[in-house]
Amino acid sequence: MVPRVRPILFLDVDGPLIPFGATREQYPDGYPTYVPQEAGANPLLARVAPALGPRLLALPCDLVWATTWESEANECLAPLLGLPQLPVVTWPEPSDEPELAGLHWKTRTLVEWAADHPFAWLDDEITDADRTWANAHHPSRTLLHRVDHRHGLPAADFADLET
Repeated sequence: MVPRVRPILFLDVDGPLIPFGATREQYPDGYPTYVPQEAGANPLLARVAPALGPRLLALPCDLVWATTWESEANECLAPLLGLPQLPVVTWPEPSDEPELAGLHWKTRTLVEWAADHPFAWLDDEITDADRTWANAHHPSRTLLHRVDHRHGLPAADFADLET
């Protein structure tokens, strides 16, 4: 029997874990805050809901930071969420390679990073072009899940990830 490989879950930060961009009508009292801010800390970190950490850890997958925060996600976010130090996707330098119409700049790197492992990716900028490209260029199952940046990662998104 072939051992089953755990899927990778690529995590973006801005939008999925730190919600932003809602109107005053959507959050008349502002965003909920969860942690007091230290002097000089990024004020958006107060929007990180600590309860997300245990829910992410309970998923049957290997968590990987896929964010422009890169290693700062381990320094700033992992402690707030109760997460261990996670692997980090390092983004390549911009190149002269032509961009594919509608394809997010992270998509090709994440497909390459996943190799032949199944993966899910949570981001607030995923489009159908990314899903189509990943399905055509990745040999295993993929789930590219767009998170509403105004509200962050809700319980319904966890149900999608669990299935």
